[in-house]
Amino acid sequence: MRLLDEVLAGRGTDGPRVVDLTGAAGIGKSRLLTELCLRARSRGMGVLRGRATEYERHTPYGLFTDAFADLDPDLLRPGTGPASTLATAASPVLRGIGEGALGGAAGDGDTGHGSGHGSGHGQRQGGRRDGSGGGGAGPREGGAGRAGGEAAAPYTDRFAVHRATARLLAALSRTGSGLLIALDDLHWADPASLELLDHLVRHPPHAPVLIAVARRDRQTSASLAAALTRGVDTGAVLRLGLGPLPERDCVERLAPGLRPARAARLYAASGGNPLYFLTLLQQDGTGARSPLGGLGSLLLDELTPLTPAQRRTVEAVAVLGDHATPELLAELAPGPAGELDATLRALALRDLTRPGPAGSWTLRHPVLRTVVHENADHRSRIRMHRTAAEALARSGAPAPVRAHHVEQALTGWDPAGAAVLLEAAALASATAPASSAHWLAAVLRVLPEGPRYAGQRLALMLDRARALSVCGELQAGRDLLAEVIDTVPPHDDSGLRPAAVTLCASLERHLGRYARAEALLRRELSRSPAPPPSDLLALGIELGSSAPHSTPYPTVRADVLRTRELARRLGDGAAEADALALMALGEAYEGGLDAAARYADRADALLETLSDRDLALRGESRARLSAASFYLERYGEAERHADRGLALARRVGPPHILSHLLQCKANVLMSTCRLHPALELVEEAETIARGIGSPDLLALALANKAQVLLASLPPGNPESLAVAEEAAAVAGPRTSWWASLAWCVLGFAALFAGKPERARTAMLRAARPDLSGLQPSMRPLFLEALVTATVAGGDLGSADGWAALATADAQRLGLPTQLASALRSTAQLLAARGRTAEAAEAYARAAGEAARSGATLWEAQSLLLGASLAADGPAEAMWHRGRGLAEAGGARLLTGLADLIRPATPSPPPPAPPPPLPGLTPREREIAALVAEGLTTAAIAARLHLSPRTVDTHLSHIYRKTGVTTRSALAALTARATPAP
Repeated sequence: MRLLDEVLAGRGTDGPRVVDLTGAAGIGKSRLLTELCLRARSRGMGVLRGRATEYERHTPYGLFTDAFADLDPDLLRPGTGPASTLATAASPVLRGIGEGALGGAAGDGDTGHGSGHGSGHGQRQGGRRDGSGGGGAGPREGGAGRAGGEAAAPYTDRFAVHRATARLLAALSRTGSGLLIALDDLHWADPASLELLDHLVRHPPHAPVLIAVARRDRQTSASLAAALTRGVDTGAVLRLGLGPLPERDCVERLAPGLRPARAARLYAASGGNPLYFLTLLQQDGTGARSPLGGLGSLLLDELTPLTPAQRRTVEAVAVLGDHATPELLAELAPGPAGELDATLRALALRDLTRPGPAGSWTLRHPVLRTVVHENADHRSRIRMHRTAAEALARSGAPAPVRAHHVEQALTGWDPAGAAVLLEAAALASATAPASSAHWLAAVLRVLPEGPRYAGQRLALMLDRARALSVCGELQAGRDLLAEVIDTVPPHDDSGLRPAAVTLCASLERHLGRYARAEALLRRELSRSPAPPPSDLLALGIELGSSAPHSTPYPTVRADVLRTRELARRLGDGAAEADALALMALGEAYEGGLDAAARYADRADALLETLSDRDLALRGESRARLSAASFYLERYGEAERHADRGLALARRVGPPHILSHLLQCKANVLMSTCRLHPALELVEEAETIARGIGSPDLLALALANKAQVLLASLPPGNPESLAVAEEAAAVAGPRTSWWASLAWCVLGFAALFAGKPERARTAMLRAARPDLSGLQPSMRPLFLEALVTATVAGGDLGSADGWAALATADAQRLGLPTQLASALRSTAQLLAARGRTAEAAEAYARAAGEAARSGATLWEAQSLLLGASLAADGPAEAMWHRGRGLAEAGGARLLTGLADLIRPATPSPPPPAPPPPLPGLTPREREIAALVAEGLTTAAIAARLHLSPRTVDTHLSHIYRKTGVTTRSALAALTARATPAP
C-alpha cells in the first residue's frame, strides 16, 4: 500500500512501478490483489483488472483485453479536454488489441504488410505467384495471408501496441488520481500479453501508474520469470512471495469457532493454503475422506449432488470461460425454457458459479475450472467446444476468439475449422506471432498426409517458420525450414524452395552458423535449372549477409556486385538498396572508405524513394548503413539510420534485427559521450539476445554493454570486466567479426581493471597471428590497447612495433578518431621514455582529432591523459575541458580519472555568466525555455520525462517568482533574459 501512496505523491518515478505477487495456487494472491484494488479505489485511483485463463492462452492480448473491458466508454469518446486526449491515446491500443489481435485490424499510420525476415513467398492458396496474395515479409511481400489469396488487412503491429498502451495508461491515470492495472493468473497469459508487460516493465509510463501482477511460481515460464527478475534487479519490480498462512490466522479468518482439534487436523492437511483449507473444511462436513493429494477429487465431490442439467451447465461454463453468457450457455447446455435461470441460481447458491460482467458467469476459481474441464466427458467436451465456435461465428466473433474452441474441437481434418485457424494466424502474424505459429501448428497436426496436401503442408510450414523467426524462436524456425528444404525437390517451380533456403540461411546466420548458411546458399545458387531472377536476388543478398562473418568481405565482393547489377537490371530499387547497404558495410569494415561512402550515399538515396511497404522490410539495411556510417565516423548519419531502423524494427521486428539496431545507436551514443541512454539501449539489446539463443548475437550485445559500462562506471568498478569476460566466454573459439570484438573489449576492460597481461592475452587472441582478426578500419584503436598493455609490461620494443603499425594504418585511413588513437599510442611510448612534454603535445593533438569527428568520449580521454603530463597552464585548461566533457556525458570513469590527476593548484574556471531569470531553479529555467520554444505542457512532460501535473506545478512556481501570469508573457520574458547565441 506504501507504493500506492508514493505513486500518487509523484515519488514513485524512480522506484518500483510493478508489484509481483507470487505463490502457490489458492494461497491468497487474488484476494490480496482484490484488496489492493479496493485500497486504490479508496484513494481515488482508476482501476483496471484483467485475468488470464488457462484455456485461452493463445488468444492475443487476452489478458489486457479483459482489463480494458472495464474502461468507461464515455471516456473514449472524441471531444475536448482530457477525453479527447484519452481517445487519441486509446485508439491504436484498442485497434491493436481489439481489432488487430482479435479481428480485422487498423494500421498505425502504415500500409498493410507482413512481418518476418528473409525472403517472402507467394500465397499458396490462390494468391499470385509474385507474393502479393499474402501478408508475409521478405524482398517479395507475401506469406500467410487470408485463404483464397485475399490480401491481409492493414494492422497495428505489436511494437506500436506496446508504445500506445503505455501512452493510454498514462492518459488514463490523468483522468483521475492515478491508475492501478491489476493482472491476475499471469502464468496463463498469452505470449503477446507477456511481451506487452515486459515492455511496460522496462519502459514504465511517465505517469502515476502502478501495475500489480499475480502468478504461480511453479507454472511461470522461464522467460516471464527472467523478465520480472530483471525488473527486481533494476528496482522496477517489487516482489512479494506469499507463503502459507499461520495456523491462527488461517483458522480465525476462515473458520472462526471451529473446534481446536478439528481445526488443527484440517490446517495440517491443508499446509496453510486457504483454498485447500476451505475445500477440506467443506468436504469434512459432508463426511468425505479424500486425501490432500486428491484435491481434484475433493473439488469433483462438490459436483456429485448436482442434477444432470446442473452438471452440464457447470461444464459449459468451464468450456466457455469469459464468454459464458446465458445465450451461449443455452446453446451448450440446452434444456426446457426457464431451466437455465433456475440452474444458474442453484449453482450460485452452492458457490460453484459467480456472476461476471455483462451478465456472464464464471466458476469460482480457476482451479475448479481446470478440474471440471479436464474431467468432463471427452466427447461431450468436444461437442461443446464445437457448438461454442459455431455460436460465436454466428454472433460475428473474430477468428482469434473462435480459434480456441475450433482447436479444442478438432479430432481430424476439417477444412472449415482449418480456415478459421489460418485466418486467426494471419490476423495475429504481426501483433502476436507466437499465437500465429501456434495456430499454424494446430492445422499442421490434422492436415492429412499424401500428395494432395503436400504443397499446402510445405507452405504452412514455411509460414510457421516465418512466424517463429519473428517472435525470436530462431532454432525452431530453422529446424522446420530444414524439413521443408529436404522435402521440396530442386526442380520445384512453386517458389517454396528458394524462399525456405533464404530464410533458413538467415536464421543460421543469426544463430552464428555462418559457414552452414553460406554452403546452403551457394548450393541453391548453383543448382540447375537456376532459380528465377527474383529468387536469385534474395539468395544473393543473404549470401552477402552471411559469408563475410566467417570469411573476409573481399571473397564475397564479386557475388554482391553481381546481385546489385541484377537488381538494377530488374529495376528493383529495394533489392538494390539492400545490396548497396551490404557493400557499404563490407567496404567500411575493410577500410575501403571512399567506396563505402559512395555506396552508403546511394543506398540512402534509394531508401528515400521506397514505399512504406518496402521500407518496412529494410530494418536490417538501416542497421548496416548505421554501422557503415559509424565506421566512417559520420556519427550524425549513423544515428539517423539507427533511429529510422528502430522505428521500423519496433513496428515489425523481428527481434534480432531490433537488437542490432539498438547496439548501432548505442555505439554512436557512447562515442559521442551520451552514456546513460546508451546503457539503456545495450541492456535492451542484451535482453533480446538472451531470449533468441544466438551465441554470437549475445556475445556482441555483451561486448557493447561492457564498453558502455567501462566508460560509465567509476574507476575500480568490476562490473564491466565481468560482463566482458562473459562476452568472451560466450564467443568461445569462434572467429567471427563479433567474436573478435568480444575479445578486444575484454582487452580494454582488463586494462582499466589493472590487469595488463590479461589485456595483452585477450588482444592477441582477438588479433590472431596475422592481425586478420582486428577490424581493418578500426585497427589503430584496438592496437592502442595492445600498446598500453605492452608498455605496462615493460616491453617497449614490441610496443614500438604496434604503435608504428597503428600510425601507418591511421594515416592510410585518414579517420580522425583512428588518428587520435594512433597519437595516444605514440604518446604512451614518449611518456614511458620520459619525454613528457612531447607526450602531452601528442595527447593534445589526439584530442583535436577526436573533436574534429565529434567523438567526445575520446576527446575527453585524450585531454585528461595529456593534462597529467602537460605544464601547469595547459594542464589546467586541458583538465577543465576534459572533465567538463566527461561529466556532461556521464563518463564516470573519466571523471574519476580527472579527480585522481587534478592539477595541484588549479585556477578556478572563469565565472559563469549570471543565469537568465535569476531566482528560478535549474529545472524551472529549463521548463521556461521550453515554454519559450512553444511547447505544450504535455510536450514538455514528454521531453523531460515528467508528469504533466509536475510540469504544471513548476509553472505555478515560475509564475509566482517572475510575476507573469500567462505562457506568452513567460515566453517573452525568457526570450529577453536569454543572451543571443
